[in-house]
Amino acid sequence: MTLPIESMNTLRERRNKIIHNISPEKLEKLHARGSLSARERVNALFVEGSFQELGMHAHHNAVSFGMAGRELPTDGVITGTGYVGSLQVAAFSQDFQVLAGTMGKMQARKIVRLMRHALRVGVPMVAFKDSGGARIQEGVDALSGYGDVFYYNVMLSGVVPQIAVIVGPCAGGAAYSPALMDFVIMTRHNAYMFLTGPEVIKAVTGHSATMDEVGSAEMHASVSGNVHFVAEDDQHAIALVKSLLSYLPSNNTEDPPHDLSMPIDEVADPGMIDLVPGDSSEPLDMQLVIRRLVDRGELLEVHANFARNVIIGFARISGAVVGVVANQPMVMAGALDMNAADKIARFVRMCNVFNIPLLTLVDVPGFLPGVEQERGGIIRHGAKMLHAFASCTVPKLTVILRKAYGGSYLAMCSQEMRADMVYAWPSAEIAVMGAEAAVKILYRKELEQATDRRAKAAELTKQYRDEFASPYAAASNFYITDVIDPADTRWMLALALRKTLGKRELRPAKKHGNMPL
Repeated sequence: MTLPIESMNTLRERRNKIIHNISPEKLEKLHARGSLSARERVNALFVEGSFQELGMHAHHNAVSFGMAGRELPTDGVITGTGYVGSLQVAAFSQDFQVLAGTMGKMQARKIVRLMRHALRVGVPMVAFKDSGGARIQEGVDALSGYGDVFYYNVMLSGVVPQIAVIVGPCAGGAAYSPALMDFVIMTRHNAYMFLTGPEVIKAVTGHSATMDEVGSAEMHASVSGNVHFVAEDDQHAIALVKSLLSYLPSNNTEDPPHDLSMPIDEVADPGMIDLVPGDSSEPLDMQLVIRRLVDRGELLEVHANFARNVIIGFARISGAVVGVVANQPMVMAGALDMNAADKIARFVRMCNVFNIPLLTLVDVPGFLPGVEQERGGIIRHGAKMLHAFASCTVPKLTVILRKAYGGSYLAMCSQEMRADMVYAWPSAEIAVMGAEAAVKILYRKELEQATDRRAKAAELTKQYRDEFASPYAAASNFYITDVIDPADTRWMLALALRKTLGKRELRPAKKHGNMPL
């Protein structure tokens, strides 16, 4: 028995109407400003022909909230699964062309159904956010829908990677969903995200603010820290999603996509030594060090514009995926402040849940001193780093390049935080504080009595460095694994990484630690 031609025609017409719900004129305007339609975003993410839509015909009955005759194709969100390369991914894309992409109960049901699928199957979730917020006409149903989405954001957290892509408005309560996800990408020109916009701020506080001040990608990437990557347009945002996925496993039971067929060449890199300034007071550019250590010099830096005194990101060393954590002495001398501590702690925990080994590069003079830092809770923020590194069970390799003073030495994944290997360059200084400051405290009387205080200070400083702060002093007590030639760093890390990939570590039975927040 064959289906009637009329029913097949009806199916084609319905599908065609849903798929082509935007006029060519509107589509051209979107393209002119660097935006894609909701369906184009999905198609650009996935391998051609691999996308299978879930709930294409699901939509709320518009008549029930006083909108008779108003059609809501897909209820303003496209949901489904496809392949990014060989990796299966679940994705949804809110459609601003359908009632401004607002979320009601049906849109939430479609999104939650997809999230539950991602949870069961164990695949990453990508969310394109382009919505005017809650669907006012649905009242509390819309709020309930948001609550369901938030709940499943938390259920997926630490199980599968979640990536939010803000490509349009993301206002009010809607902003909490991306905040609960692992990574947030935001387009520079066409997107904004806030809880209360300029008009509300003006009405409530009397303060005039611009949209750029409260909701732009630049502000969130550099000031609030809510955004990890700024994309120039939709295509760039999708490229960033693909780059991120190339370093991540599908779920927390799998390893990241290492390429262990790549050989480890025991070849020295004498150029590494040239990166170390002759004067220890001169800053070392950690970006240059990282680029020499990792394969092809490629680092996918995360949070590049936020807390620039530290660097975090993904790379490979002889084919093995690593999460890189490093001080950046070019900014604030590499000192740790509240934002840097938060940035590192969150990244370390993300790497831990997705089985990504950590490489920590240390050149840190300490935690940033100051009244603002103390009153802002630097103790609490710094404790997040200690908690994150100590609770982390993935392979942890640490290299101390130069300064490692006081509590910051511990916070940057020392052996006491159970780093598996801790290497130090000959230029390393490991101590409670810098040699100059220590000499002023320990040898105050000798300095006061010296005829040439400057010469005496220099002599005592060198003595302190040699006897108490040198890497050999730390190595003699087995606080570090080895003192190594900077030129050998890359191949030694590659070898140590391969040897620790099979690490297994059991912890006391508990729900979770009580991390300081």
